Amino acid sequence: MRTATNKFVSVTYDLNVGEGEERELMERATAEVPLRFIFGTGMMLPAFENALKGLEAGSTFDFTITPADGYGEFNEEHVMELPKNIFEVEGKFDSDMVKEGNTVPMMDADGNRLNGSVLEVKEDVVIMDFNHPLAGETLHFTGEVIDVHDPTAEEIAAMSSGGCNCGSEEDDCSNGCGGCGHH
Repeated sequence: MRTATNKFVSVTYDLNVGEGEERELMERATAEVPLRFIFGTGMMLPAFENALKGLEAGSTFDFTITPADGYGEFNEEHVMELPKNIFEVEGKFDSDMVKEGNTVPMMDADGNRLNGSVLEVKEDVVIMDFNHPLAGETLHFTGEVIDVHDPTAEEIAAMSSGGCNCGSEEDDCSNGCGGCGHH
């Protein structure tokens, strides 16, 4: 069976970013914890699926996704200073959650959920980056298709409930599933 629309696909991969000798391993899906998704249902980046289209179990892959086909270019306009008081809980600044390096779930004025990375906490403002963590990065995937089959009712239910199963414990889909090809 080959990867095609509505097939349940499991893959292992290494995701490296950067160029040449400067490549850095960002994410890995192993045989024990593979990336699982239903092909052609909008769960993955189109460029990721296009590179896997027609492969069968046992096929290996090695491809690159440019920022234009991945998570876009880094946009300085997505780095913002927000008033510190919006991060107060019961009148007190939430310094446990809002600290440099943390990712904070937020909502825009239209009610859309998004994650922001805290770059710096200043006296009156918090500098947040709302770019995708892999914006501006060229993504290099190498791996293997380990299974392709018609999805079971349980697998369809698990995927439609928002479970991404990206292969990393900290990736609960709230960040768009990082570099594993998810939106």
